[in-house]
Amino acid sequence: MKDVTDTADGLAQWRVGVDSGGTFTDICLFDETSGKMDVWKVSSTPDDPSRGIACGVEEAMRECAGAETDPAAAVAYLGHGTTVATNALITHRGARVGLLTTAGFRDLLEIGRQKRPDLYDIFADKPQTLVPRALRFEVPERLLHDGSVETALDEDAVRRAGAGLRAAGVEAVAICFLYAFVNPAHEQRARAILEQELPGVFLCASHEIAPEFREFERLSTATVNAYLGPIMQRYIRRLTPRLDNLGLTVPPHLTQSNGGVVRFEVAAETPVRAVLSGPSTGVVAAQVIGAAAGAPDIITFDMGGTSSDVALMAGGQTARTHESQVHGYPIKAPMLDIHTVGAGGGSIARIDAGGLLKVGPDSAGADPGPVCYGRGGAEPTVTDANIVLQVLNPTHLLGGRMEVRRDLALAAIDRMAERLGMDTMATAQGIISVVTANMAKAIRVISVQRGHDPRAYALMAFGGAGPLHAVRLAQELGMPRVLIPRTPGTLCAMGLLLTDLRAEFPLTRLMPLEEASLAEIGAAAAAVTAEAEGWFAAEEIAADKRGLTRRVDMRYEGQNYELSIDLPAGPVTSETLAALRQGFTEAHRRMYGFAVEQERIFCVTFRAEAVGLVQKAELPRAALGPEAADRAIIGARRVWYPETSCFTETTLYARDRLRPGMRFDGPAIVEQMDTTTLIPPGVSAHVDEIDNLILELGQ
Repeated sequence: MKDVTDTADGLAQWRVGVDSGGTFTDICLFDETSGKMDVWKVSSTPDDPSRGIACGVEEAMRECAGAETDPAAAVAYLGHGTTVATNALITHRGARVGLLTTAGFRDLLEIGRQKRPDLYDIFADKPQTLVPRALRFEVPERLLHDGSVETALDEDAVRRAGAGLRAAGVEAVAICFLYAFVNPAHEQRARAILEQELPGVFLCASHEIAPEFREFERLSTATVNAYLGPIMQRYIRRLTPRLDNLGLTVPPHLTQSNGGVVRFEVAAETPVRAVLSGPSTGVVAAQVIGAAAGAPDIITFDMGGTSSDVALMAGGQTARTHESQVHGYPIKAPMLDIHTVGAGGGSIARIDAGGLLKVGPDSAGADPGPVCYGRGGAEPTVTDANIVLQVLNPTHLLGGRMEVRRDLALAAIDRMAERLGMDTMATAQGIISVVTANMAKAIRVISVQRGHDPRAYALMAFGGAGPLHAVRLAQELGMPRVLIPRTPGTLCAMGLLLTDLRAEFPLTRLMPLEEASLAEIGAAAAAVTAEAEGWFAAEEIAADKRGLTRRVDMRYEGQNYELSIDLPAGPVTSETLAALRQGFTEAHRRMYGFAVEQERIFCVTFRAEAVGLVQKAELPRAALGPEAADRAIIGARRVWYPETSCFTETTLYARDRLRPGMRFDGPAIVEQMDTTTLIPPGVSAHVDEIDNLILELGQ
């Protein structure tokens, strides 16, 4: 990794994290020299997100860093998280994709695993198939399970398929042949032919993006990658020159779903690994803050303008997965175990055909945005409800930089209340209650459904709307404590300054864990290790900044699911096999409550995770001071609470005036540039040593 310090203006010192969401773009800055950290927030530009990012970086460097001329020249590192891939997948606005597959497997993409999305929901719909049947082409070829060739690749059929795809005007093509993860020769040759037949078209071969077994999941991953490829490439091609024009002298990086970052050019080829790009860094930051605050068991709650993302962290570690479903599509890629629901500040409230109130998943976004923005929005949103209840400042947001219109929001909710036959304030609170129930359901998915009691965890809330809804969500789940970081509205951007470069290299090779397989196991381990070492060299990561972890997915003979076990460093020996056997036995006993000592164990997939360590922002710690919080009071506002069923006088506090040790009770509201924190009646608050706001809900 290049250590870039010299710029045209002298010493580069600022590390910058940029998180681009559907409503706002957040910027976090860290001065490597002084340790100073600052944040900035601007409206996103959905028509061209790169414009909002470039303008936001320029504004932040001038307003926060004091860089009046050539602001980006003082940037030593720029990390970026984006929801471009996620939003394209959610809204089905990806590229026009074709598929090339083994003869007889044309409909696998549609057949899948023949599982219903929800077993007992008779109205449940399967996700939209990303490749229409007319664009799915079969070619004669066949490999056996050991990679040997049964039927040679029909190259003329590949050329005919290329001609058909060209005539159909596809922007991308996914190539997925049977057993290509064992022997990629047919996929490689088919790709070479399509490069000639389809110049300029994005091509993705399954062995490049997911060299693992399970045919349908590998096919789905390659298809999603192709579907998102042209979208991500266009996005990066727009953003890169804008950053260059600012004077950026270092290569920018994009965060991946696993919480690590990679260079822009790598991200452009593997967008499927960035479908959780935005929320993953928030979880990384939450992990660091939770450890520093002495709260290793937390559930993270990141609520933005379009969606809410939740994750469970037990013992200070967030669960990771190598295979997950993202918006209904199976994806084999390393990612943090994050669950997303369409519930954000911009989520639109509607009355359904049965006369019931529904909230989301549709969002008003940044343009036109909620009704209170005064940009033409007509349907009330969660933000409008909070403005009407006066939980949010009824005149302005972003520390006064953005005016809002309560009268417009009130009129919109009045119309909805009339249709429902309800009081206006009860309708506004109803919108809040419905969206809270939606978010509580998401948290139950990652906690109760996996054997975790949310009442044993603290809720860490961040995102622009997280602190606003955190207490209501915790009350719904019976959680006793809420933790609000110092800059919750920009925590995902801050996470970009706390994460490392990270990449993972898998290889499926099915073999028994026995002495007879020692050479094969050693070869597989060496292969993924060599890929990781090649990545280190390509990223120019110094030897003392490298971290390498190897694991093997293992199972008993006849099992369908694997457990991932640490593979000891060094060459594979008989002692290595014994360590793997012991590790698997212990893991199986922890997971399932038993282990079968004499049963055959199989190695399935070998993995190497490479980490390039970077300098990180550090959290300052201060001694606790006086408990009185009077000096932080900036006024009062009448707020409508369901506890009182009326407007109640509520004390307003400025977050930048709160100091470690200060305590106060609700009803109260804490305002800051990037978010608002609601503290209802009966809830107490205090500030800890690292400036977290801790809310105690009691029993």
